[in-house]
Amino acid sequence: WVECLERYLVGMCAAATQDDVVNHTVLLLCSEIQNIGKTTFIKLLCRLYDPTEGKILLNGIDIRKYNYKEYMMIFSVVFQDFKLFSLTLGENVAAKINYDEEEVKSALKKSGFYNRLSTMPEGLNTYLYKDFNKKGIIISGGEAQKIAIARAILSNASILILDEATSSIDTRTEVLIQNAMLKLMEGKTTFVIAHRLSTIKNADKIIVLDKGKC
Repeated sequence: WVECLERYLVGMCAAATQDDVVNHTVLLLCSEIQNIGKTTFIKLLCRLYDPTEGKILLNGIDIRKYNYKEYMMIFSVVFQDFKLFSLTLGENVAAKINYDEEEVKSALKKSGFYNRLSTMPEGLNTYLYKDFNKKGIIISGGEAQKIAIARAILSNASILILDEATSSIDTRTEVLIQNAMLKLMEGKTTFVIAHRLSTIKNADKIIVLDKGKC
């Protein structure tokens, strides 16, 4: 995986400044083959794992030498195993207690969740699940994915990563979300892992992973 990252990410960006790197609109799609490490590929890049051998370079610098908190801030990620919390809808999207309500609503609208929001008794202050509030609501898998996508939209980081982010969403809604995501991808480097062929059409580069090799 380190070889893959160095070959396709560093090879593309090594001679550029950090601003140059994040302003390239490059969509990379990992293949649809199951269980070959596509998510591991992304988690290595995000420093959720550190390689046991070799190193990953960004602008010629080992990513472990960057300030960890600052490095994490350049990514907006929707993992396939994302988590939502038994907090309010607004807190789940903003990932903090104090937030701009209009910005959160805008992100939810772009993710396709806005119509559902209009049915919630307390709007953004509606609790998800019933662990901490008996009036909390139970949401479907597709609705949860829309909230996770809204979280990524709101964070507006320089590198966007979508790991099967629309797998539990119906095709019609996926098209609407993709249109919104295309606008979000402008000026960003975007990695997409997806199983639906419809997602491939906007890819500038396609990486096929097979037995640990690109």
